[in-house]
Amino acid sequence: MFDLYKALNEYKPQDEEEKESVKKAIEFLNTSTNCFSRTNKAGHITGSGLVIDGEGNVLLDHHKMLDKWFQFGGHSDGETNTLNVAKREVIEESGITDLDDLGGKIFDVDVHLIPESKSKNEPAHWHYDIRFLFITKNKNFKISDESIDLKWFTYEEAKKIAGEDSLRRMINKAASLYNK
Repeated sequence: MFDLYKALNEYKPQDEEEKESVKKAIEFLNTSTNCFSRTNKAGHITGSGLVIDGEGNVLLDHHKMLDKWFQFGGHSDGETNTLNVAKREVIEESGITDLDDLGGKIFDVDVHLIPESKSKNEPAHWHYDIRFLFITKNKNFKISDESIDLKWFTYEEAKKIAGEDSLRRMINKAASLYNK
């Protein structure tokens, strides 16, 4: 069973920004009761996954609500196994089920503020996003209702259109792992 607290304490962040995110995530786990639920209005643990093919390409999601390209991910909705959350989100959003999670190790951690949403009646809150890397040989995907588009990009193309700096950090990590 995936133990998030143990995995975060064993994880080695790449840079100071990520180191700070890991520290915040551990502190959040230590001080919050319902940290895997959206009912925690201060913030919650989320899980996401970067999907690569091992040949220099990454599958990204053009998120409908945010109108930006991202990795796949979402809310825990009470699930405490964040690896399962990330895998569930990749499957739901891409339709790809044959995923290698590389032993289920954390690949990246990012804590970011989600702005207030009047339409959802949600205050601004924090997402403590625990990220994993998944490899697949399956290039066939389906676009979910949550997406505008999905597309395979080379690492260089993906870095140019990435919606956030933390996604570029993940793409750089994947490229360095696979020498692409």
